Amino acid sequence: MVHNNDITCIVVDDDLVDRLMTLSFLKDYPQIKVLGSYSSSAEALDACIKLAPDVLFLDIDMPELNGLQLRGQLMQIPACVFITSFPEYALDGFEVEAFDFIVKPFTSERFEKMINRLQEYFLIRNKSELLSHTLGADTIFIKEGTRQIKLQLHEVIYLEAMKDYTSINTVGKRYMVLESLSHLIKERGFANFIRIHRSYAVQKHYIKQYNSLKVTLANNYTLPVGRNFKETLQSLYQ
Repeated sequence: MVHNNDITCIVVDDDLVDRLMTLSFLKDYPQIKVLGSYSSSAEALDACIKLAPDVLFLDIDMPELNGLQLRGQLMQIPACVFITSFPEYALDGFEVEAFDFIVKPFTSERFEKMINRLQEYFLIRNKSELLSHTLGADTIFIKEGTRQIKLQLHEVIYLEAMKDYTSINTVGKRYMVLESLSHLIKERGFANFIRIHRSYAVQKHYIKQYNSLKVTLANNYTLPVGRNFKETLQSLYQ
C-alpha cells in the first residue's frame, strides 16, 4: 500500500542483467520503495500476496508462469508495468490492465516518463480514496428534463456528442444533458475522460485495448478512434 508519498513495488525478471538494470533505474527514485526482486514467477506470486505492493514491474517471457499469466493472478495490485523485449505482446498486456508497456532496451528518459505517470496516478488515486469517504464524493448532479439526477461518476463509461446534447452512458443506462461534449469534459468531474473522437470521450480506466481504428471498453463496448485523436490516445501508454 502507499504510505505518504511512497509507492511500493516488486521487480520480476528471470534475466539477472535485465533485473539489475531495472533496479538500477529505480534507485534514482527514492519515492519508489522496492520490496523485493525475483527471478521466479512462483516466488513473486507468494511475495505479492504477502507484501501487497502498489506496482509490479514484470518481464513477460518467463518460464512457468509468464508475466501476463502472473499479472492475471494479481489483478488486485493497482499498477503493472511490463518491461519486455517483445513489443508484439503490447495488446495482450493491456488486456490484463497494464499501466505501461516498456520495450527493452529503454532509455532513462522513457523510464522517467513512466515514473512521473505512476506518481500522478497514485496521487489522483489517493485523493479519490479520501474523497470517497466524504458525502457526495465521486458524484455529480445532472439535469434530465425537469429532474435533478445524482450520478456516480465511476459508473460512467463514455460520453457521446449529440449536437447540443451529450449522452452520458453507464453500464445500464444513458442520460441526455443539454450541454456540448466539448464543454462537459472541461468540467472538473470529468478530468479522467479522454477524447478519442469528435463524438466520443471515454473514461480512461475503462479502456481494455485500442488500435488506430477503435477502442474497446469494459463490457466490450467498441468506439471509433478519430484521425485527429490518435496521438492523444497513444500518449497515455508511451
